[in-house]
Amino acid sequence: MHLLETIQVAVDNGAERFRLPVQFVNRPDAAFRGYSGTIIGGTVRPGDPVAVLPSGKSTTVARIVTMDGDLDEAFAPMAVTLTLADELDVSRGEVIAAPRELPHTAERFDADLVWMAEDDLVPGKTYIVKQGTRRVTGRVQTVRFRVDVDTLRHEPASTLRLNEIGRGELVLTEPVVFEAYGTNRSLGSLILIDRITNATVGAGMVLPPGGSVHGAAWDETPHGELHAPVSRVELRERETRLGQRPATVLLTGLAKSGKTVVAHAVERKLFDAGHLATVLDGQSFRLGMSRDLGFSAAARSENVRRAAETARLMNDAGLICLTAFVAPEEAVRERAREAIGGDRFLEVYLTAPLDVLKERDEYGLYDAAEEGEANVPGINADFEEPESPDLVLATDSLNVDACADEIIALLRRKRHIP
Repeated sequence: MHLLETIQVAVDNGAERFRLPVQFVNRPDAAFRGYSGTIIGGTVRPGDPVAVLPSGKSTTVARIVTMDGDLDEAFAPMAVTLTLADELDVSRGEVIAAPRELPHTAERFDADLVWMAEDDLVPGKTYIVKQGTRRVTGRVQTVRFRVDVDTLRHEPASTLRLNEIGRGELVLTEPVVFEAYGTNRSLGSLILIDRITNATVGAGMVLPPGGSVHGAAWDETPHGELHAPVSRVELRERETRLGQRPATVLLTGLAKSGKTVVAHAVERKLFDAGHLATVLDGQSFRLGMSRDLGFSAAARSENVRRAAETARLMNDAGLICLTAFVAPEEAVRERAREAIGGDRFLEVYLTAPLDVLKERDEYGLYDAAEEGEANVPGINADFEEPESPDLVLATDSLNVDACADEIIALLRRKRHIP
C-alpha cells in the first residue's frame, strides 16, 4: 500500500516534443497578436524554433505571455499565449510544434471507433469531426473490421451499431494535424458529431499514418540496447562479385493478378542471365514467417512489414529480391519503401479486370468474399491503387514472359543489372 500511495505516476512532459494547439487568436489591439492554448506536450522557451501546421511555416517564439507576466519557460499542461517572431497567418485549430519529429498532417487516416448512437454508422455519410481544437466535416469511408469484445477477434463489418467497437478509415474535407493516440492523447483523439442533431455519435483513437495498416510494430522501438554489427564485406564488393546492384521489386495487385507467377518468371530469367534473385510471396511467407497472422488490415500490414525487413537484409547481402504481395494500402507500401530505401525500391502494379481475376480463381476466394466468408481486397475490403508505380502491367493482355521481360527492362533502366 505504501508503494501504491507514493509511486511516481506523473508524465515526464519534457521528454515529449512541444505541441500547442491554437484555441484562440488573441488580438486586443493592432500592436499585439498572440496565440493562446494549452500545451499538450514538451517544453517551450523564447527563442525556440517552431513550425506552424498544417502550413509548415517556420518561425521562432518571441514571448510566452500569461496573466502573471512573461515566462522564461512553459510546459504541459500550462495554458499560455505565445507571440511569434514573424507575422504568420495562424488560426484556431492549427498547431504550433517543435520542428523536429513533427506531428502528421493529412485528411485521411484510420482510427479505432466506439459507436455511441442508436442509429448505425453510415459509411460515406458526412459528420462533424472534432479533433483537438479543430472542427471539420468528414466521413467514415470504410469500416475495416468490428471487434468481438468477448474474444477480441476482428470480424468483417460494413457498419457499426450502438456500443460496438471497430476500425474505420476517416476522410476529411481538409487536412488536420494529428498523432497516434498512443503518442499524444490530445492530438490522437476525436469525436464524431451528427450534423443535424449535434449529438455526439462516436469517439475515436487515431492510429499512425495509414492507421490499421501500420500497427504497433512499424513504430516499435527495439527492446534493449541493440546495435547492428558492421559486415566485413562492403556492399560494393558484393556488387562487383555478383555483377548487379541490389533491389527490391514489389509486385502488387489484387489476388490472381499474376504477381507470384511473374515474380518466379523474373527470377528464372535473371538466374539464366547470371544474376542472383529470390522471391518472397505472400502465401509462402504466411507458411513460415507470418504463420501467426490473419487477414485483417493490421495483419496484412504486419505481413508486409516483415517481408520488407527480410527483403532489406537480402539487399544488404547483394541480392535482388522479388516480393509478391497484395499490400492493399498505399501507406503500407510507402512504409515498405522507407524501410528498404527509396534507391533500392521498385513498385510494379499488376492489374486485370475483375471478371478475369475471378476466372483464374481456382480456390473460390472471390466467391467466399462475396458470401462474406473471407476478407478480400477488391471485393469486401479496399484496395488502393498505387499512386505512382514504376511500372504497370496489364496481365489480361500480356503473358507471363512479356511481363517478366518488362520487369527486367525496368531493372536495366534503373541500372540494377547491366
